[in-house]
Amino acid sequence: MEEALAIPALRQRIDAVRELRLASPDKGARTILAKRPHQMKLMRIGAVQTIIVPIHSSENRPYLPVGLTDNRSTLTNATYGLYDAPLWNLALIASRLHLVWIATVCGKLETRYRYSNTLGWNTFPVPLLTEQNKLDLTRCAEDILLAREAHFPATIADLYDPDNMPDNLRRAHERNDEVLERIYIGRRFKNDTERLEKLFDLYTKMTATAEKTVLAKKAGRKSTNNAS
Repeated sequence: MEEALAIPALRQRIDAVRELRLASPDKGARTILAKRPHQMKLMRIGAVQTIIVPIHSSENRPYLPVGLTDNRSTLTNATYGLYDAPLWNLALIASRLHLVWIATVCGKLETRYRYSNTLGWNTFPVPLLTEQNKLDLTRCAEDILLAREAHFPATIADLYDPDNMPDNLRRAHERNDEVLERIYIGRRFKNDTERLEKLFDLYTKMTATAEKTVLAKKAGRKSTNNAS
């Protein structure tokens, strides 16, 4: 904070935020937020790390450019965050399986993918994972991140250009796909059609099980009420 205030341009912005918050009709802004004008109102930061999922991504990219950030960075409204989620979650989102799922069930912005946490992530069918599965997927996620790091300072746009994707990054993604798809069916899927068929089959079973659980709970409450 002291370092920021020593820079005139930053101090001017921080002072302006303080004045704005002090003038706010919201009591919380006046009494709490005005005391920390150097911070955003909503501090979307994981205690350890945050997996970043862009809301919009080019339909030309072969994979979603999911990322990872530390506990010193906050996210903008252009992304979703999985706060302190295990790293194997990144492997799921970076997979071809997840891409074809969100391309089917989520919306679009013009022709670009428009990610939805409720439609895309919460509905994504995943088989029961063993601890070894999670370890294998964690290694895949690490390999993807290390492959990107090897090309620093190349941007995500550079790295995921379908015509110029680095070979080591492509291999890391293909390895991730192989590990994940073998968890689903014991081999690689033949094509995206087969991927979607399996995903919707799992989704149907997943939602049927959830519906049975809800009905059983309702029946239990009804029996208790009748007994009383």
